[in-house]
Amino acid sequence: MTKYEDLRNKDASKVYVIQEISGTRQGNPKINIIGASKYGDFVFCLPEMAQIIFSPGPLIFKLRKALKDYKERDYLLLTGDPAIIGVACALVSNMTNGKYKVLKWDKQERRYYPIEINLHETGKTEY
Repeated sequence: MTKYEDLRNKDASKVYVIQEISGTRQGNPKINIIGASKYGDFVFCLPEMAQIIFSPGPLIFKLRKALKDYKERDYLLLTGDPAIIGVACALVSNMTNGKYKVLKWDKQERRYYPIEINLHETGKTEY
């Protein structure tokens, strides 16, 4: 018998959703992120109520574990607490030598655009 896990493309991109969308637990998320699914399967990293307050260590440990399989082909969907978003970008950057992709929502076009980040970019245009 063939299993679903065997049929999935293991090289397909993933979209790491940093934090569940507010209202998800009640079945009424405040924003709709379905448009980002065209970039890959969702991987939810942290619950909607997660916060960095006084002791960030346990939350960073949990986030590092959730992002451990991140590859350069994957995307970050930057949702939730800005401090957690910053930590997630730092963790992923550390794993990929400063190269990662994020999905940015365009309010006017009402769609997500991929943005490639290279923290080691020199700023020079090469021809």
